[in-house]
Amino acid sequence: MFTLQQLKAAHAKVKSGADFPAYVQEIKQLGLSHYQFMVDDGRTVYHSTDGEQVSGDAIYPLKTISIEASPAIVKQIITDHQQGKNDFMTFCQLVADAGVEKWVVDTSTMLCSYYDLQGNTMVAEPIPQSGY
Repeated sequence: MFTLQQLKAAHAKVKSGADFPAYVQEIKQLGLSHYQFMVDDGRTVYHSTDGEQVSGDAIYPLKTISIEASPAIVKQIITDHQQGKNDFMTFCQLVADAGVEKWVVDTSTMLCSYYDLQGNTMVAEPIPQSGY
């Protein structure tokens, strides 16, 4: 079972979206099956392959999530982030403005799925084995 400290150490290596695939590989090796990142305040709930979970605290002040979901805009924001055009905090604000409530990273399917306030999938992005 992983610890929150191990997960934070792995995440600290991520400087842009380009670093994300290596991060997912590292946390998968720690025994993580999936995690949910809540865009409103940056809380993360990590789920292990053996059914346990660890929750992180909020990492920034509360953001308003747009009630208008814009999947095409989210797709462009993701592409820009993968290319290193913005940092993580900017990415979080941009996706909040585009209607993303949360994203879920699944290490077994290697998908990162973005959801709106109604729970609809806006974008399901494959996570490559190495950089973008």
